[in-house]
This record gives sequence, structure tokens and C-alpha cells, in this order.
Amino acid sequence: MKVLLSIKPEFAEKILQGQKHYEFRKVLPKAPGLKTVVIYATLPLGKIVGEFDIAEILSDTPRNIWSETATLSGISKRFFNEYFQGKEIAHAIKVKKVRRYRTPRELSSVLASGIAPQSFCYIN
Repeated sequence: MKVLLSIKPEFAEKILQGQKHYEFRKVLPKAPGLKTVVIYATLPLGKIVGEFDIAEILSDTPRNIWSETATLSGISKRFFNEYFQGKEIAHAIKVKKVRRYRTPRELSSVLASGIAPQSFCYIN
């Protein structure tokens, strides 16, 4: 099983280029055995652009997560702090092996509804 994550296009591109080594989440997918993230770059692109293997998932206070991931985060401390404002737990999915699709795919190629998930959804 894979998980499809909705990711802003600029962050999706940073992951694909190897400039962002962590994807940050307020809520984690809970299905056991997840090994792969499929990257859906949100609008205005609105395409599935690639995937990556999960090296590990870190969960801790936002302060500790930032301390551990800052140099490879691909985002500013300000953005991180705004994203996790008021949260006691932050999650960081560490990117392992990235695969960019030669041709970006329509969302409907993996989701019959063709409707983007707000955060994530499971796919086969």
C-alpha cells in the first residue's frame, strides 16, 4: 500500500530535486507497513509528479523536530513555526529514494473520484 500526499508544488519540486529531505505533517497516515509516498502537487499544477520511499518517520514536539531536521527541511523556520503553531506534536517523514515521473499523471489515474485529498489518502 502507498499513501498519496497533497503537497504544494514548490515543496514537491524541492523534494524531487533533493533539496527537501523531510515532509512535515500535523497528522500521519496510520496504516501499518507504509513504505512509499506518492506526490500529488496541488493546484495550480494538480498532477501526480513522482514518489519517494520513506526512510523513517519522526514524531516529537515541534521544537525537537525542527532541531533535528532544520538543515535538510527545505523550508524556513518561520513557515515551520506557522504550520505547527499551537500543536504539541509534529511529524517529519524522511525522504529516502525519489522517483520523478517522466510525465506527470492525472489524479484520476489513481483515484476514481479525481478529487484531491486535503491531506492524504491510501492507494494500491
